[in-house]
Amino acid sequence: MNISIDKNDEELVVLVQMGDQDSFGTLVERYENKLLRYGRKFLSTHEDIEDIVQDVFINSYRNIQSFDPSLRFSPWIYRIAHNAFANALRKRSRNPLFFVDFDTFLAHPIYEDPEPVEKEREQLKKQLDVVLDRISPKYREVLVLHYLEDLSYKEMADILEVPTGTIGIRLKRAREALKKIYTIIHPDLHDNQ
Repeated sequence: MNISIDKNDEELVVLVQMGDQDSFGTLVERYENKLLRYGRKFLSTHEDIEDIVQDVFINSYRNIQSFDPSLRFSPWIYRIAHNAFANALRKRSRNPLFFVDFDTFLAHPIYEDPEPVEKEREQLKKQLDVVLDRISPKYREVLVLHYLEDLSYKEMADILEVPTGTIGIRLKRAREALKKIYTIIHPDLHDNQ
């Protein structure tokens, strides 16, 4: 019987740092499907996504000693995954991702858009699956991290290495784009409202 399944992520990391490889296996079990789902927002080839997720776990294991267990593990591993998927995108892209991101270039006050009520949140999750590929990658990523992975603004800011205010602005713009695209796809639903 594996007693590590009763421990939280950070407790498991401490065990791994002390040499318990089985505890890392438990972390892999907890995060594998989440990271595969996250990867589908970047890449379309399942085999490529699986390979990158395996690389994420290898890099995580190699660098686990540098992790501070007083912090949350999930933003740390998502940061590693974000970098791996972004690098894969850059390598596969015929047009390198050179663009000025005015959301991070210009200073924004910290923006916390009021959270939608739970019913609206569930509706947004369903809409995400339908329209995600039609939304700009920088907006797609915050939608996935916030609504599918339930990460906070601060955790997303740490993962994406942008100010918290930028996260709020991107989420607001992403919600607007999501609603606009969904209305185009389903005009009959819009007419009935």
